[in-house]
Amino acid sequence: MMITLFQPLILACGVSCRTYLRMEDMEVEVAPVSSEASVIVVSESESSTEEEDVAEYLVSVGNASHYCSKVDCEWQFSLTLLSSVSSQPVSESEDPVAAAASPAGEAEADEGEGETCSICFEPWTMAGDHRLAALRCGHLFGFICISRWLTGGGSKCPQCNKPAKRGHIIFLYARKLKALDNAEEVRLKSRLELEQGSRRMEQLEVAQCRQQMQLMTDENVRLRKEVEELRRWKAQAAFGSSQGASLSSSQRQDSSSGGHYVFSKAVLVSQTGGSRVLSYCEPLGCLLASQPSPQATLVPGFGVKKISTATLKPSQYVPIHSKQIRGLAFSQHQDSLLLSAALDNTIKLTSLMTNTVVQAYNTGRPVWSCCWCHDNNNYIYAGLANGSVLVYDTRDTSTYVQELAPLCPVVSLSYIPRAASSMFPCGGLIAGSLEGGCFWEHVEGTTYTPHILPLESGNCTDIQVEPDSRHCLVTYRPGRANPSLRCVLMELSRTPQTDSRQPPVCSCSPVQTFTAGSSCKLLTKNAVFKRPAGEGATLVCAGDEATNSTMVWDAGTGALLQKMPADLPVLDICPFEVNQSSFLASLTEKMLKVYKWE
Repeated sequence: MMITLFQPLILACGVSCRTYLRMEDMEVEVAPVSSEASVIVVSESESSTEEEDVAEYLVSVGNASHYCSKVDCEWQFSLTLLSSVSSQPVSESEDPVAAAASPAGEAEADEGEGETCSICFEPWTMAGDHRLAALRCGHLFGFICISRWLTGGGSKCPQCNKPAKRGHIIFLYARKLKALDNAEEVRLKSRLELEQGSRRMEQLEVAQCRQQMQLMTDENVRLRKEVEELRRWKAQAAFGSSQGASLSSSQRQDSSSGGHYVFSKAVLVSQTGGSRVLSYCEPLGCLLASQPSPQATLVPGFGVKKISTATLKPSQYVPIHSKQIRGLAFSQHQDSLLLSAALDNTIKLTSLMTNTVVQAYNTGRPVWSCCWCHDNNNYIYAGLANGSVLVYDTRDTSTYVQELAPLCPVVSLSYIPRAASSMFPCGGLIAGSLEGGCFWEHVEGTTYTPHILPLESGNCTDIQVEPDSRHCLVTYRPGRANPSLRCVLMELSRTPQTDSRQPPVCSCSPVQTFTAGSSCKLLTKNAVFKRPAGEGATLVCAGDEATNSTMVWDAGTGALLQKMPADLPVLDICPFEVNQSSFLASLTEKMLKVYKWE
């Protein structure tokens, strides 16, 4: 039987060989060949005279393999193949090279790599001459082998050729050594770190996108609400205009002229609410509405928003107080100096030309109302929550100059100037409180004489004056006797002095009563003013909390002229004129509506 090997059989010294091996009853012939291939011939009959030569040759081969520095791996491979050939028959169709390179053979070879000396290819031991030893370079050998190598003239490591000597030999205590190949683990760990880093970046981007999406969602919701409110206000304005246009002819005939208010524009003052009072600055041509700071986190507090009467658009916000503003007033000297009162225990003077506070007074109590003295522009008044009225001189910045006797919380202050009138020529301050009203006659300087007005006790919420006609409008909230909101127009009068020992008495008497809805939970401010182009006629305007509307009456006949709808309860009303045109502004907690007289 013939087996051809495609691996040359060469000794470590590089000499090709020819030998005869007898295994059981078979003989193997190794023919001398070139370095490219070796042919092994197995014959069944050979002369027995060659057996002795074979034995001698095998001994020589064994000695040569022991003293060579390296024995080629092909020799071990050939011995393994010959062992398999001698133990079992080999078919002609089977490839011995493929059989030797089977996974089982590879596993056995790998298993033996960590147990044999690289010089003699014999297993090292735990004790004895062939115990496990290593050089400084880290390569492993049997102690006797590496010792003989270095003492026999070798001065370098057989594996890496690094300088070595016998003193570099150290003993290792291990049965078996295997180098764990963790290159794949290191590569996977580096990839894992990269993936984790990229994942963290993606998570950060996702969080930022979610935050931006939430902000956009909130902005979208806010804009949708604003659009819905504007649509509702537009519909209400259209309804109010149609209702005003459809007034009965009898109501129109009761008035001295046929004019009425037509809705002009709605302006958003505060998105979050909090607006309270309204005033008009004629020198600058702008309305001023109190509101909380639109940037409460950055600039907390309260101030006023300017609204141009030319364009009916908000222009800017002016911060003034730290708490809610309860009163706004301008003097008659056209100096754009705003007087404001707030719950932060202060009244302040603010220049609207520079948008800065020029003077502040600490009252020690929350201030509910304020006004100017129209007979002497140097004096201002502050109505406190404890019922007292403080008189300040703007030329004295230290403290108040006069304190008027306390009654109960002052909800409104109105100054009526002196006039050449036979009915009521004197001037002074009308202070409205929850218990009624008092007229403080301004005699001279800081001298005031009180006159208790004959008003209903316990239900008064506001008192406004019309200085030309010497009338005042008193508002009563619903009570047991009167279940509806009432606005009573009073005529101020002064009893002639009959006795020099008794001073004249100032009083008032009702002229006309106007009724509205049955609800009044808020302290609202109403208005009484001259009718535009009415030749002396007077209009009364009040907010109806029950129907969220602004009601306009003719003061002479008591007839209801208009009922203009609003989105929320009307808190303040302010008539004003621009370029010989008359307007009416109504303020709710969020919105300002402007109507034009036509």
